[in-house]
Amino acid sequence: MTRTIVVTGANGFVGSHVVAQAAQRGMSVWAIGREREPSAGVSAHADRYFSADLADEWPVRDAVDAVVHLAGLAAVGPSFANPQRYIEINSRIMTHLGESLLESGARPRLVVVSSGAVYAPTPSGTVDETSATFASSPYVVAKLLVEQQCRYYAGRGLDVLAARPFNHIGPGQSLGFIVPDLTAAVGQATADAPIRVGNLAARRDYTDVRDVASAYLTLATAPSHAHDLYNISTGASQSGEDILRVIGETLGRNDFGVEIDPARIRPNDPPRIAGDSTRLREEFGWVPTIPWEQSVRDYIAATDRSSA
Repeated sequence: MTRTIVVTGANGFVGSHVVAQAAQRGMSVWAIGREREPSAGVSAHADRYFSADLADEWPVRDAVDAVVHLAGLAAVGPSFANPQRYIEINSRIMTHLGESLLESGARPRLVVVSSGAVYAPTPSGTVDETSATFASSPYVVAKLLVEQQCRYYAGRGLDVLAARPFNHIGPGQSLGFIVPDLTAAVGQATADAPIRVGNLAARRDYTDVRDVASAYLTLATAPSHAHDLYNISTGASQSGEDILRVIGETLGRNDFGVEIDPARIRPNDPPRIAGDSTRLREEFGWVPTIPWEQSVRDYIAATDRSSA
């Protein structure tokens, strides 16, 4: 019997990978996006597409087996300028989803995507699901609120869990994140104009987007789950300097200078952040398979193809 999965935020960076992998696994994929039409990649793999603003309604009325919920306002930086909008929209989407399922009586597995950004800094820099959280931005406040909604709906009988992915990279990512931004800067650099950067010494846990998508589908299709919260991460960390080195090597560029831009330095930026994903690995056997260096190279190759 073919399993049916709904993917919200399907046209986005991560959503497009989840849609493609679900179809490759033989699942029937129903995609939801705010855009009137699905992206080319989603259109190639989805059996149905719903154009909807999930802050207004949950559009799926038929029974499905699982939902991977990626939709919502993302990115930490912009949330400071629109705090109430981030909190309200992300929460409203979860309310519409949960109430619709309660009313229909359907009980698909819900994988609701939160963020590794919710954790408070620790001396070691490594955090697991039991580590303390800290409301460091309106974006984080919204994610923590949605996690509490997940627990509420679990108490009402829904089969729901939350995933906390850490930084993810790979083909298809847009500007506004470290790999796309540094790649663009290096590509445009000249000998007399150094690229301007933030704190490249900070170390972060980077997982390839394809491994992240695989983790979501693992959680969505598992017969059962022992916990309601799972980190998705590699457990290792790389610096921005490491990433810049691989970008330079891949582009064949070593002729650029680097200059620190004070405006890009975040106050109280932790020197290291990494996620412990032991819970996910031991319970389901998930492991990241794509080295971060390959993720960077694959991003650059995909960007070159799309601009050719």
